[in-house]
Amino acid sequence: MSDTRASFGFQDVDPTDKPRLVRGVFDRVASRYDLMNDLMSAGVHRAWKDMTAARLNPQPGERIIDCAGGTGDIAKRLAKLARAAKARRGGEDAEILVVDYNAEMVGVGRERVAEAEIAWAVGDAQRLPLPDACADAYVIAFGIRNVTDIPTALREARRVLKRGGRFLCLEFSQPTAPAMRKAYDAYSFNVIPAVGGMVAQDRESYQYLVESIRRFPTQDRFAAMIADAGFKREGYTNLTGGVAALHHGWAL
Repeated sequence: MSDTRASFGFQDVDPTDKPRLVRGVFDRVASRYDLMNDLMSAGVHRAWKDMTAARLNPQPGERIIDCAGGTGDIAKRLAKLARAAKARRGGEDAEILVVDYNAEMVGVGRERVAEAEIAWAVGDAQRLPLPDACADAYVIAFGIRNVTDIPTALREARRVLKRGGRFLCLEFSQPTAPAMRKAYDAYSFNVIPAVGGMVAQDRESYQYLVESIRRFPTQDRFAAMIADAGFKREGYTNLTGGVAALHHGWAL
């Protein structure tokens, strides 16, 4: 992405237009977003999200920001783990705040996820409606690549974390083996948009989502961006041969 253009799939668009375009994608797919995730990944995304929640390791009394949390898939996992930790250790309930730019996604999440620990807000990852150093942990899953200015969103994540806070980002990435990359490209470009057209009646949105993965930085480049935003001890774990990666950093 240049200083004057933003990526929207394989297109380069005016940065002021990207939020509207992305919002349109998720307005259209919100009601079938979770079903499509199951179909596109054969359910593997559930294991990735379980690993993300376990790695974050929510504790009693913590405040956790689930940015771009959409339909609450990560938040409900965090709430379950936080309740289990409270049962073992005692203490106060954890607070999990889902912040998503798309009101349609938040609406679906509120209807489907009823855990008392979870609160919901419509907000921008680049300008979070939160004070400095207010959270113990921040997680964003499959959302950072849809942000117009990724470095700004990463700096916002650092801003809202307390000293010692944990940052996790689960995102599609680059398969590490050439044969895997070739097979994944063939599947992504030929199957996913077609399934989106049949199941969600929206091939175009899923074409964008596939293209947005290809425009996202490599694992090493994204780790460097996390460090540039002020995080320490940054790193990542490749999942399913690099189809996705779980990035981490600490607010130290």
